[in-house]
Amino acid sequence: MNREDFINFSGFTQPGRISLPRATTSSTGSASGDSNAQEGLLPIANIGRIMKEVLPPEAKVSKRAKETIQECATEFIGFVTGEASARCRRERRKTVNGDDICHAMRSLGLDHYAGAMHRYLQRYREGEELAAALNNRRRSPPLPDDDMIQIDVTAELSISRGHEKHGRN
Repeated sequence: MNREDFINFSGFTQPGRISLPRATTSSTGSASGDSNAQEGLLPIANIGRIMKEVLPPEAKVSKRAKETIQECATEFIGFVTGEASARCRRERRKTVNGDDICHAMRSLGLDHYAGAMHRYLQRYREGEELAAALNNRRRSPPLPDDDMIQIDVTAELSISRGHEKHGRN
C-alpha cells in the first residue's frame, strides 16, 4: 500500500482511504457554488445555516469559519462512512445502512456520537413505521369513529427533537 492510501484523522490512521479534497480559499470558484460539489464538499450554505442555529441571533459567522467547518464536516463524514463501508465489504454487502454508521462510530471511539445516532435512527424508524401504518390504514375501509386513533406525527417528532437538543430522552 502507498502512503496515499492512508488518511490521518485526529490520530487515527485508516488503510484503504484516500484523502478528501481540500476547500480552496481563493475566489476563483464559480459563483453558483459548483466548485464545492466538484470538490466533494458539503454545501457551504447548509453549513452556515447549521452553525447559525446554535448561535445567538446577533452572532455573525465569518466565511473562513464556515469553510473550516465545511472541510471538517466533510472529512468527518467521509471518515465514518469509509469505516462503515469497510464493514460492508467484509460482510460482502453493497449497501451501507444506519446501523453500519453507528458501528463505525463505536469502532472509531466515537461512542457519544454513536449513541446519539442510534437514538435518532430508532426514532426515525419508529416514525417511518407509523407513517406506513397510517398509509395502510387510509387504504383500508374506514373504521367506526370510536376505533380511530389520531396521532400528530409532526408534533411527536418535534417534541423528540426538542428533547434531543436539550439532552433529554
